[in-house]
Amino acid sequence: MEWDGPLERWCEETCGICPAQTLAPGRFHVVARPATELAFNRQLGWRATPSGTPVCVHPYRVGMPPGAYASAGERVPDLANLHVFEPPEEALVLPDSLDDLSAWVVAHLRSTDPDRIFRTVARLERAAGERFAPGEVVKILRRVLSVEMARV
Repeated sequence: MEWDGPLERWCEETCGICPAQTLAPGRFHVVARPATELAFNRQLGWRATPSGTPVCVHPYRVGMPPGAYASAGERVPDLANLHVFEPPEEALVLPDSLDDLSAWVVAHLRSTDPDRIFRTVARLERAAGERFAPGEVVKILRRVLSVEMARV
């Protein structure tokens, strides 16, 4: 199947700097996790490989397994039956970049028993507030919780 734009749910469920915000499935790569060489490229408007290929670094948010879909022509999975991927262990480590904070929050929420969500959110807010400006942390928590709480 060919898509001419992003999946509707991606606008809420992916990072603001993810190419899935504006590109169709198959028009970007998906890799297992963030890396220094896959930083946000302001000229392009999303994360990219050093050669400029758009890349999503959170497969558990975009709902696609890692693959070189854009340049290697790997087949895009059946997106009608997307499943929720378990976040990898490294996704649970507090990031150094504010750009990756929302994915960190999502990873924790998706790894938490529903009965412990509120305790988890409080713990995440404290931990993130030690590294990032508290106002920025609250903005990210609000945005993530508005989407993720519907999953609980």
